Amino acid sequence: MDGTTDPSPAGGAPLTAIPHADPAHDAAPISRIVAEVAATFPGERITLGEMSEAFGDRAFGLLILLLLLPAMLPGMASVFGLPIILLGAQMGLGRRTPKLPAFMARQSVKRTDLLRLAGASSKWLGRIERYVRPRPGMFTTPMGDKLFGWLTVYVAIMLILPGPGTNGPPAFGNIVMALGLVEHDSKVMGWGVALTVLGCAFATAVLVTIGWLGVAAFGWFF
Repeated sequence: MDGTTDPSPAGGAPLTAIPHADPAHDAAPISRIVAEVAATFPGERITLGEMSEAFGDRAFGLLILLLLLPAMLPGMASVFGLPIILLGAQMGLGRRTPKLPAFMARQSVKRTDLLRLAGASSKWLGRIERYVRPRPGMFTTPMGDKLFGWLTVYVAIMLILPGPGTNGPPAFGNIVMALGLVEHDSKVMGWGVALTVLGCAFATAVLVTIGWLGVAAFGWFF
């Protein structure tokens, strides 16, 4: 995702082409859903707004996942931190589907990038999906969704704040949480919650240490 905007839909088919209520669709792995959406919108780019509607009740998890992956790249975290905060806060407040402001809904991703995510170049995703399946539990409840949302907000803050090595651990945990959320897998979400808390604790400790050293150094010099 490169943050470019698309002022109008990419000429895709009607959103009803994706049968949200179809149980087979609900049980599909993430890669299959991404491939279906890419096939539904044949244009060169697909906007976040189009994906938000197409993914239905999985939109939060998939949009956050798609935003977290490039956010782990050096120098890109602050670019995607704000959209992740907005999505996480909406989940934390109990929304079932995202409501994107116009400037964010127009942000687009290349259709070919989505297909790569669903294809052979994303073998790591297929390996993870083997262990992800619908498993109801405490983390697939509305309260679990709210926990996911507020943890995502904290992760996004860690991504925005500068610190050596503070992006990867929280983002990785959040990605695992997002996979569990999309597939309604309470067990994987639980693993993700634990990894996210540990990652955020590490990032917070690093940032607090840097801040303390900065204050100490300022006092020493002045």
